Amino acid sequence: MVRAVLVLVLLLAVAVLVVIVVGYNKLKSADLRVSEALSGIDVELTRRASLIPSLVHTVGTFAAHEQVVLDRVARAGAALDAAAGGASVTQRSAAESQLDSAVGRVLALGQSYPQLGSSNNFLNLQQNLTDTENKLAFARQYYNDAVAGVNRLITTMPWMFVAPIAGVSEREFYQTPRLT
Repeated sequence: MVRAVLVLVLLLAVAVLVVIVVGYNKLKSADLRVSEALSGIDVELTRRASLIPSLVHTVGTFAAHEQVVLDRVARAGAALDAAAGGASVTQRSAAESQLDSAVGRVLALGQSYPQLGSSNNFLNLQQNLTDTENKLAFARQYYNDAVAGVNRLITTMPWMFVAPIAGVSEREFYQTPRLT
């Protein structure tokens, strides 16, 4: 009888250990996927920010007296570049919103200056910005899917008991920037 109880306790301990190890690995993998997805957003934000100096230069050659608009987009690009490496998803989103607003004003200058609107360099930059925005939208969606996965894991049993052991906590969703 004592032997049966010991075997049962041993089997139960092994089962608990297996659940902890599996849960730990599952949670860490999900958390790593979120970090990877956030890095994907940073890559696209950096790509977008690297296009800004060329855009400012191209627009500046046709619309030099629009310096206030050009300075604003340059500052917004620098802020976005700085936020891309930061830890806060909210900072990234806010910087992205500022840049979207500033770039929108610069792109609108293409309509005000027909020579600028027909410039191959300007049109190429517009296309690159559009491509980057499409990639950025995909990266945001991938990130939010990864966040949903990790948040779902840490709020369901039995993983919710393993999450503190794994050091995995709820992650913040990436909010689509609103134009201001």
